[in-house]
Amino acid sequence: MMDTAYGTTTHACLDDDEDNELLAKVALLVVTDFQLYNEHRRILRQKKRTYLTRPVLLPNPRLNTSWQRLYNSRDDRGFIITMGFDVETFHYILAGGFQQEWYGSLIHRSDVDYRGSARPGRRSLDAAGGLGLLLHYLCSTAPEVALQEIFALIPATVTRYLNFGLPILLRVLRRLPDAMITWPQGPDFTRLNALIRRRHPLLTGAFASIDGLNLPVQTSSDVDIENGTYNGWLRAHFVSSVLVFSPEGKRSSV
Repeated sequence: MMDTAYGTTTHACLDDDEDNELLAKVALLVVTDFQLYNEHRRILRQKKRTYLTRPVLLPNPRLNTSWQRLYNSRDDRGFIITMGFDVETFHYILAGGFQQEWYGSLIHRSDVDYRGSARPGRRSLDAAGGLGLLLHYLCSTAPEVALQEIFALIPATVTRYLNFGLPILLRVLRRLPDAMITWPQGPDFTRLNALIRRRHPLLTGAFASIDGLNLPVQTSSDVDIENGTYNGWLRAHFVSSVLVFSPEGKRSSV
């Protein structure tokens, strides 16, 4: 009875050891597979990354960047090619309210008290840099990774500044007299219509001629903006403008 009991106990211990060994092997396989899966996901994420990270960008967005080189050049041609305005107009917008709002408005974030005060000294871009970023974004078809490199900003900062600055730019342009759209009335309308009728006698009531202009823009990640800028005929994204030509030789855009 004793031997049988000891034998049974020994046999049970052997079974437990085999089970523990089997469980350890299974656990090792699970851990190995999990590590391989995570490594595979890491490689896929790296392949899909289309943005730059802080270590590969210039250390100070306010110093020695491509934007700083362009801004300090004060070259009209460079400003017009990249931002659509010459140097004088750029600073006219800046002084017309953009600089004041850029420095005085709080950038809303989930981790910032909305009742707090703005801290412009902590921002990566000053007011001129903020306006430059917005105009580059509006006038260029380059991907956002190009903006990250030009202004030495990470993607989250670029997106935050665009969302913050675009409403400011819109408000400023609506207040600037030179950016307002007005139609001639009274004697001014009569004079312009008389000039039109000298060449086209049947055009009663006309005061100007118009032409269209399609400006290519970057495809927006916002579905509504993407649909609004897509031109099915041209199969690309554009902001369409209408140029109005006065018979006196003046021009304004709508």
